[in-house]
Amino acid sequence: MIPQPLAEIGLSTFPFPKAPAMDAMFRWPALDELLARLAFAQASHGFALLTGDPGSGKSAALRIFLHSLDPNVHPAVYIADSGLSPRSFYGRVLEHFGVLPAFAAGRARSQFQSLLSDFSAQGKHPLILIDEGHELSPTMVAELRYLQNTGDCDAISPFTLIVSGQSHLRAMLRFKTFEAVAQRVTVRCSLGPLTLPQTTAFVTDALARAGIDRPLFTEAALQLLHTHSRGLLRPLGNLATHALLDAALAQTPLVEEHSVRRAVSELED
Repeated sequence: MIPQPLAEIGLSTFPFPKAPAMDAMFRWPALDELLARLAFAQASHGFALLTGDPGSGKSAALRIFLHSLDPNVHPAVYIADSGLSPRSFYGRVLEHFGVLPAFAAGRARSQFQSLLSDFSAQGKHPLILIDEGHELSPTMVAELRYLQNTGDCDAISPFTLIVSGQSHLRAMLRFKTFEAVAQRVTVRCSLGPLTLPQTTAFVTDALARAGIDRPLFTEAALQLLHTHSRGLLRPLGNLATHALLDAALAQTPLVEEHSVRRAVSELED
């Protein structure tokens, strides 16, 4: 149930949910370009590196991309583990697809290769997605160079690999130690912040989906939202929600600058 103060201003649901439905995802040019790059990586059986600041919308982009795939042709496994090691990586993938992993990392790697061969024989092309890639250990980063080896130098990779993480993941791969890994990246894509017009469009779109068909935030409030969120989706949604509630409780017809400032103060406390 939506709180009464929000219902009284015309909202039928929360306008800035953490995980909106697929058909309610806000789309902007940078997101569409990112999705096109991921689709290219999938079609070319490549290794995609996706980076962006926390809250920029990477997880939403991955949700949209995964939703676009046929799971019968592209079975996917999602891994987000700050303590990921080569052994745990192979174990997670094997267990996801119903294979009991061997204890030894070398044996688990062989099982992984056999699993990929089985998928290829069935005409399937799996997707492996590693999230929080900036937290990977040096050992796991180094292991990435071996993942798509099939034993045949000329063979196309049997799966697509996407590694997603914060912006400094790119800097990490510039180290000489990881040069061989960086050379295997076929697609690099990033998701930057929204512009001010895109911030306005995001807020307007979210409010419309929640039942508000009139301007609710003043231009000055939107400018302040954009400045303090730095155009990043998650902070923007959080700030807008708090500012909206502040205005509703004060029974003001519009969300103005002072409500945004209160929201900033609350969230930074």
